[in-house]
Amino acid sequence: MSAGATAVWGRAEQQDFRARVRGALLGGAIGDALGVGVAALTMEEIRTAHGPDGLADLVPAHGRRGAVTAATQLTLFTLDGLIRAQVRRDTGAWHPPTDVHRAYLRWAATQRDWGPDERRKDNGWLAREEWLYTRRDPAPACLIGLGDETMGTLEAPKNPAARDAGALVRSAPFGLLVGWEPQLVCQLAVECAAQTHGHPTAYLSAGAFAVIVHGLARGETLDGSVQRALALLAARPGHQPVTDALKQALGAVRQGIPSPARIASLGEGYHAEDALGIAVYCALVGEDIRHGLRLAVNHDGPSETTGAITGALLGALHGETALPPAWLCELEGRPTILELADDFAMEMTQGPALHGPTVASPGWLARYPRS
Repeated sequence: MSAGATAVWGRAEQQDFRARVRGALLGGAIGDALGVGVAALTMEEIRTAHGPDGLADLVPAHGRRGAVTAATQLTLFTLDGLIRAQVRRDTGAWHPPTDVHRAYLRWAATQRDWGPDERRKDNGWLAREEWLYTRRDPAPACLIGLGDETMGTLEAPKNPAARDAGALVRSAPFGLLVGWEPQLVCQLAVECAAQTHGHPTAYLSAGAFAVIVHGLARGETLDGSVQRALALLAARPGHQPVTDALKQALGAVRQGIPSPARIASLGEGYHAEDALGIAVYCALVGEDIRHGLRLAVNHDGPSETTGAITGALLGALHGETALPPAWLCELEGRPTILELADDFAMEMTQGPALHGPTVASPGWLARYPRS
């Protein structure tokens, strides 16, 4: 957002925006944490372990209740990269895909190093958070795509056959760029997804997800946001599987009471477009966030993936105060997520007061170095 656009941010607008940013990030993390405990189970196995109604509460995974996966880790680094892009804009170096890629490389270091490397002056504060230095089931394409410093692009994407949801699940933050036009949000999400996932349905699913979150963060309806995503997808080569998945999700809403069987009709979620369709359906039919998330994780496929996407949608739609407090209080990394969410909201609404041609807050530039 340009300095000239800051005049639209009154106090009420800033508070609403921050609540939606917090909601999207915390909601995604809660969905991730809820689903990871049953991620490897079929619906039949989930019922055997948790009763006929399936999973209803957090269960231990990775040694604790409320643990998150690489989906949440990468979402945080996406946000970090977007803040850095805004901060670097003052220098004339304005290429957000590069800043997001650098952030992803900082995440990749957390997957191979024992802990933060104090010799790296460009880490900023997020890459010094020790709890992030643990491998939590990252998509192989993410590790391969970020295994060297070459950035994948739409012209030369990394892993052109990868169509899982590894890029999709980290893409909610692009939608929080509410000062951007939807088509630019879509383009940025698509370009950054191609850094690890080069199959068109993988990167277009990420773009569609970002556009839907963008509409919600602007206070629009979920149905209207999906319709905008469909309109923007229509012009892009290879969009049909993603378009079909979203239209199938919208159609399923009118087919009766939500159930695991209804979700199974939308796919398992191993392909990005199926995961997005399932999440959109669960967000549309959920009576509240708890109900929507329970629907999203009780199925045969990757429950942490569909849980994370659904949680981000519902969190952006309803804001942080609608999140289930009993799940929120056990969420791994909650202080870090909140701190980053508030920094992002502050940068987007008050960035010119923090850095610019005549202003430079040393504390801010230490957190988000321009290097």
